[in-house]
Amino acid sequence: MSHALLWFRRDLRLFDNPALSAAVAEGAVTPVYILDEGPDVRPQGGAALWWLNRSLAALAAELESRGSRLILRRGDPATLVPALAAEIGATSVHWNDLFDPGLRQRDDRLEARLSAAGLSVGRWNGAHLLRPDAVTTRTGGAFGVFTPFWRAARPVIADPGKTEPPGKLPAPAAWPASEALESWDLQPISPDWSAGFAGWTPGEAGARERLGGFLSRGLAGYGRARDFPAEAGVSRLSAHLHFGEISPFALWRGALNAVERGAAPEADAEKFLAELGWREFNAAIGGRGRDLALTSFDPRFEAVAWRTSPRDLEAWRRGRTGYPIVDAGMRELWTTGWMHNRVRMICASFLAKHLLLDWRAGEAWFWDTLVDADHASNAGNWQWVAGSGADAAPYFRIFSPMAQGAKFDPDGRYVRKWVPEVARLPDRWLHAPWTAAPMVLEAAGVRLGETYPAPVVDHDFARARALEAYAVVKGR
Repeated sequence: MSHALLWFRRDLRLFDNPALSAAVAEGAVTPVYILDEGPDVRPQGGAALWWLNRSLAALAAELESRGSRLILRRGDPATLVPALAAEIGATSVHWNDLFDPGLRQRDDRLEARLSAAGLSVGRWNGAHLLRPDAVTTRTGGAFGVFTPFWRAARPVIADPGKTEPPGKLPAPAAWPASEALESWDLQPISPDWSAGFAGWTPGEAGARERLGGFLSRGLAGYGRARDFPAEAGVSRLSAHLHFGEISPFALWRGALNAVERGAAPEADAEKFLAELGWREFNAAIGGRGRDLALTSFDPRFEAVAWRTSPRDLEAWRRGRTGYPIVDAGMRELWTTGWMHNRVRMICASFLAKHLLLDWRAGEAWFWDTLVDADHASNAGNWQWVAGSGADAAPYFRIFSPMAQGAKFDPDGRYVRKWVPEVARLPDRWLHAPWTAAPMVLEAAGVRLGETYPAPVVDHDFARARALEAYAVVKGR
């Protein structure tokens, strides 16, 4: 009898899962999730581990409801997958590929080892709309600019169609031993900083519910509302998508179906699909083997003389910079494990340009504190803001926190929620408290440097300093 080992990775779902469908078609299936601690993988951050714990519990419960189990192991998959395959007498191994730096090469070696042992190997694409090399430039390289990438990619994306798992998964004659999820200690304890994460529902059911809500209430108007952090204008599906609790094609077909039935304008749907395209763009670049969390896409930017200031870095991390829109974003991040995309750009720009601190320090902080931390997207987005990335903002583009706050949080609802110290200030001064007259500050109960920080750096000074430091790239 055929016996497939199904290796779950960032595809923690049963619907639209090509590796699962292929494994079930062969016969008995033993599902396994390996907490990857191999030398080729970047350890997940604390917020992502919080999510993973709940997502695995949800997946295990769903498998059990279908007569199956989720076997848990931790360590290096390069060793554990062949060992488990031999232990259960597997005839095949199936998994959905990942394209983080180093993983493709490791998986190639693993496939060769399994094949040499006489097993068939099925490698599928369940994480992306396209494989990284699906569209290339005329010279066969990766696109470095998004618009031509998307122009080439958009027409070739083909929805494979929705697939549903069987009501019962064929079980093996005997189950191998499994580690206990609780033994992995994925949850914060001392201290438990996850109280604000209660609004999330990790798992496939939570992902499907959130997608349904977005398609019915959020997609129409998405093109405008997505820039305003106080509005419910974004999908908040990024963590579900990162962990593979929902297929990117479910989002794709959902948006297109909303247009077909008149529930959303085509322009809003296309803007949403382009955001999926940006994810594909970053994955295509990262999937070529360059670790963009470590090195600049544009090597000229390695010459920028970054400052070192633990005090400024800590003020930024904790939302104590004295710039309310920046502080609001950083506090939202720390409290909920997530930050609105527009505010991510503002906060990232502030670190790299106002504080002139290496963008890699910010990327590492987001990696640890975001529930949706994705290697390619996180690094790609940070480099976009810093000016060193693919299709990046010009290095001389420096966001004004005051102007960004006034434009995208005009009535101050977002800032007032996360920075209550300045909540009583009139809108006119909310995004720049230091410009308010003493009597205005007093009436609002604001004492700069006491109840709320004075700015850690002057905006005009910071802008001039950043332009001077970045000017080095012009000659390289």
